[in-house]
Amino acid sequence: MGIIFSEGSGLADSVYGKCQAPIRMFLEKRGEEMEKQSLLKELFLMGNSENYGDMLTAMTAMSGFEPVGENGAYPQDSMQEGYRKFLEYVTWKDSFSISQEMVEDAKLMDMKKQPGAFMTSYQRTREKFGAAIYAGAMEGKKVITFGGMKFDITAADGEPLFSKNHVGKVSGKKQSNIFSDAFSADALGRMETTMHLFKGDNDEILDVAPNVILIPELADLKRDVFAAIGADRDPVTANNAFNYQYGRWTVIIWSYLNQFITAGTAPWILLDQQYNKTYGGAVWNDRIQLAVKSIIDEGTDANVWKGRSRFNATFNDFRFAAIGGVEGGDVLKG
Repeated sequence: MGIIFSEGSGLADSVYGKCQAPIRMFLEKRGEEMEKQSLLKELFLMGNSENYGDMLTAMTAMSGFEPVGENGAYPQDSMQEGYRKFLEYVTWKDSFSISQEMVEDAKLMDMKKQPGAFMTSYQRTREKFGAAIYAGAMEGKKVITFGGMKFDITAADGEPLFSKNHVGKVSGKKQSNIFSDAFSADALGRMETTMHLFKGDNDEILDVAPNVILIPELADLKRDVFAAIGADRDPVTANNAFNYQYGRWTVIIWSYLNQFITAGTAPWILLDQQYNKTYGGAVWNDRIQLAVKSIIDEGTDANVWKGRSRFNATFNDFRFAAIGGVEGGDVLKG
């Protein structure tokens, strides 16, 4: 995690001068540790921006080559812009302070606690925000409220990420990526097949190939998932037939989802990470990396550390994901 540091004038010559470098080092180390643990990079297309906001869009596919015969004329193909989604970057702030007495008394252990809690808070905020976006989509919401601010989490077509009513920009029938089936080996296979048949804005078959199962921290759901994919033979068949799901999936158990989903539900999501990276299904952009400045508060003589960042996330192309175990969803077909 990159951190931008700045210091106020006179700090190096003050009683706080000796503690600046250790605290800065501790912030950087803690930030790097938490970045490695973050699941955001597995679930979002992570990017950076230098703009106030960015327009998310894609181009529709071309119709394709046509047989023309000997010396035939070249047909004129075309493509057009797909649905558009604007992502505006939001400012996030926090701060902590270290008293002059704490520095004078050289309470180094106490001084480390606050920077550690500060970085934990920053990373936790990012994880919670990402989980709130996914959980809102799980519940069919178009807007979520996080930290008192509203965030648009619709897909670029204006529908909730998981919906029965996704329609291609140019042509095609409605497509659904929301299903009521509880997780099972059969449901996993059927949802995978459904995603393989997702179509683009020109009604063309795409290259969607889900490889991730995303679930909240639920014991029964974990048991069912690993029972379905964890052995190379199917224990419920008479001759232990080959289990074609074995070794094909990455399972992500995201505890942060639990505080946002409805109690008693067990939603499960299939994701295509490569499609997400290529076409931007779930998009997270950082406008300003965490910028930390250290100043002296003239009123209290405390050393105040202020952190500021700008980022935002949303959904764009719905085809990277499908959900099961949701009330009111379609029934998966064989």
